[in-house]
Amino acid sequence: MALHLEKLSSFHGRRGPLLLIIMDGIGVGARQEGNAVYLAHTPTLDRLWASDFYCELQAHGTAVGLPTDGDMGNSEVGHNALGAGRVFDQGARLVNKAIETGAVFQGRLWKAVEERAKAGGTVHFLGLLSDGNVHSHIDQLYALVDRCAQKGLGRVRVHALLDGRDVGERSALDYVVPTENRLREISRSSGCDYRIASGGGRMRVTMDRYGADWSIVRRGWEAHVLGKARPFPSAEDAVRTYYSEDPEITDQYMDAFVVVDGDGNPVGPVRDGDVVINFNFRGDRAIEISRAFTEKDFHEFDRGPLPDVLYAGMMEYDGDLHIPPNFLVEPPTIERTVSEYLCAEGVRSFAVSETQKFGHVTYFWNGNRSGYIDPNLETYVEVPSDRIEFDKAPAMKAPDITRVVSELLTKDSYRFGRLNFANGDMVGHTGNLEAAVKAVETVDVCVGKLLEVIEGLQGIALVTADHGNSDVMYTLDENGDRVVKTAHTLNPVPFAIFDPGYGGEYFMADLGKRGLSNVASTILNLLGYQEPPDYDPSLIRFKDR
Repeated sequence: MALHLEKLSSFHGRRGPLLLIIMDGIGVGARQEGNAVYLAHTPTLDRLWASDFYCELQAHGTAVGLPTDGDMGNSEVGHNALGAGRVFDQGARLVNKAIETGAVFQGRLWKAVEERAKAGGTVHFLGLLSDGNVHSHIDQLYALVDRCAQKGLGRVRVHALLDGRDVGERSALDYVVPTENRLREISRSSGCDYRIASGGGRMRVTMDRYGADWSIVRRGWEAHVLGKARPFPSAEDAVRTYYSEDPEITDQYMDAFVVVDGDGNPVGPVRDGDVVINFNFRGDRAIEISRAFTEKDFHEFDRGPLPDVLYAGMMEYDGDLHIPPNFLVEPPTIERTVSEYLCAEGVRSFAVSETQKFGHVTYFWNGNRSGYIDPNLETYVEVPSDRIEFDKAPAMKAPDITRVVSELLTKDSYRFGRLNFANGDMVGHTGNLEAAVKAVETVDVCVGKLLEVIEGLQGIALVTADHGNSDVMYTLDENGDRVVKTAHTLNPVPFAIFDPGYGGEYFMADLGKRGLSNVASTILNLLGYQEPPDYDPSLIRFKDR
């Protein structure tokens, strides 16, 4: 079906371009000492937030397609909502439905899993062991393990990646101990052999993304597949030992470990005939390990002999590249994104981010679609991220992104551009309050520079975020002591319109609910188009409508 947008009769956009600035991880929280956004010196943001064209958007829970409003948002679902203009069931919600209905166990893939296991193969579950509900949920793992036990599958191994990012930074034992107890009880009651076999912190082991550091994936491969890492009698013992050796260590940065038997042999390396299921539902940090398991022509590191395994993801992590080829739950189909409409109308656009968020302004923005929609109309620019702990360089690549975007705006005839400043999220995840303050201040300076460019070009800028993070850097426990918070928040995010040429044509709409999905219609309106009928309503209303 050919896409088409109706033009507005009374507003045709400004002379200059429309720029969407996404400040990743910068939410609107309580004005208190643990809020890096509040503590930062932000004259640009203060000015925007005090304007008549400011509101706050929901960026978590049901507003972005997650199961409940207790579920924090993330960059993937946030950018899906921003680019799609509508809310789709996402990640955890899709998987929960598939498990609740039993659909996940009805297809040919799960039958193949059972067949391999009954022929003597081990079923390996690999993923993030927490209830953070951003990349995975431990209850979904338990449902898969319980199904294996019900079907009498004799040997299961769990390869547990430790979180400390979407949950408490030293909470690994809250997940490792119950899991080992559960596996031990299944083994005792059924005569099966279920154990945790390996693991490590998510930022050290397996869960790299966007090709930033393949050594992280290599360490995971060596631990999970080859059984090569520091040995321990149990995962609980590994965590307690790492804690005792380094009182400052947090879960996400723990080294790899393997669980060994009484003779010192690893209990769960991957062998020919086995099954490996990645139980993460979020794609970005599951793609690289999936490639290692499924690509014959693989050159990122030396895998050794590739075992003959059936590898599957909880979901398809890249719909265009079909990574992995096998998956348990179908991803949402997101068609008719705002960029598809703009390309259909011949609107030239660009997308810019550093590596850490490049997939978000392209793949996720475009409805889980890789590559260009129309390479003749679009330009994507990736600024390579530094391989460094982000609190060590809180400016990250924001100044470089600002320079690139300024050049694109001034040198070419783009009508629309979008960019992501990753600082508020990536530095927020480190738990370092002082660094997060500097990160937010960097973003404020860079936003200010871009607003100057937009004003000079007689354009419009929209400034928002995809979810919160740096707005809550710590909480207080019952004793009044600080508890570092590295996870995303449930706070709303800011939305502001910067329109130096405003002539009274529109005003902020009085909507009952405002969320990220309302931004797409707003973009189209400010470019002079009427939004599609099934898009969520615009955040503005024109005086003649």
